[in-house]
Amino acid sequence: MNKFKEVPKAEQPHTEKKSKAAKPNKIARSAINIFSGNFLSKDYVIAQLPFILFLTVVGLGYIANGYYAEKSVREISHINTELKELKSEYIISKSELMFMSNQTEVAHAVAPFGLKESTVPPKKIVVKVSSNTQSENKN
Repeated sequence: MNKFKEVPKAEQPHTEKKSKAAKPNKIARSAINIFSGNFLSKDYVIAQLPFILFLTVVGLGYIANGYYAEKSVREISHINTELKELKSEYIISKSELMFMSNQTEVAHAVAPFGLKESTVPPKKIVVKVSSNTQSENKN
């Protein structure tokens, strides 16, 4: 009574090994689905659509932030070069002013107006204030 049970071929489990040729076929089908847009109609893709849109918005924000940072760096560089130019202009103007404010340069500049440099040293003027005037100023 120990007989092997024969299973009809239609009911036999599928024990074939997948061939290596099936993989490129699967990749090709996946690529065709992506390029044709068929994968977008699948239920699991539609369920993940809010997350995909969120990732898209985050990606766009990331790109925009990169452009903004580059623009800011260019602006800072431009302002730094302008600042260096203004500093050098300030130093040149200051040195010219110092030169023009020398006593001899001032004397040469006012000579056409008939003004001459004083050769007499200045004298100190002392004013004596009487005691009556001081008491009136205090009140």
